[in-house]
Amino acid sequence: MRMALGIEYDGSGFCGWQTQPGGCAVQDRLEQACAGIAGVPVKTICAGRTDAGVHALGQVVHFDCTVDRPLTAWVRGVNALLPSSMAVTWAHPVSDDFHARFSAQARCYRYVLLNGPVRPAADHGRVGWFHLPLDVARMRVAAACLVGEHDFSAFRAAECQARSPVKMLHEVSIESSGPYVIFGFRANAFLHHMVRNIVGCLVSVGKGRQAAQWLAQVLESRDRAQAAPTFEASGLYLARVDYDGHWGLPEPRLGAPRLACGAIQ
Repeated sequence: MRMALGIEYDGSGFCGWQTQPGGCAVQDRLEQACAGIAGVPVKTICAGRTDAGVHALGQVVHFDCTVDRPLTAWVRGVNALLPSSMAVTWAHPVSDDFHARFSAQARCYRYVLLNGPVRPAADHGRVGWFHLPLDVARMRVAAACLVGEHDFSAFRAAECQARSPVKMLHEVSIESSGPYVIFGFRANAFLHHMVRNIVGCLVSVGKGRQAAQWLAQVLESRDRAQAAPTFEASGLYLARVDYDGHWGLPEPRLGAPRLACGAIQ
């Protein structure tokens, strides 16, 4: 039997999604909890691996299990064995041809940036921060060049393992909500650090250091050295993973109200 789960987590206390020898990863804790319910080892596959400090509102995983448990066991039962910074939000049985990664049609990320002179305290670890005023309209003009199918090598981390740097970026949104700027990205797939590197470039444009046209030049260069430094992980959220409706998977929870700003449909 194959089961799909929706997962939400605060990535601040984890070393990323992928399992690590020290057991510090999101995957480690989830598989331990699922095994506690199943009574046998459980191996999960996720829709998108997140880095250390990156959060998720709508991560999706699947696993195969030979034992039968009610859906409530995979939600409430697993949650009872998880740390408070993680939760299973839904469970749904799927056919054996479903794959959390390869069946996904698109992934949606949010980057939440506190834009103000004072660093965050209550939101520490959950938002990025930039102290100088940012011109949102200017950043929107710059971001327009990113939409479509492009070689995103200029925004790719050196350790990226993707076979190709060519991705289809369906949509970019940049919205203001009080002191927050919320960046939204929807693509068929993302390169390692791609969103954080793009945000770093957009901040350079928004603060006036670079012209709006500069971002198109960086994209065309395909040279990581031409782009801005990687922005911090704390403001990044895997907000949603899109699948064909015939799988019948539930929608993710919306999360913090500010993440609804500029929501990608």
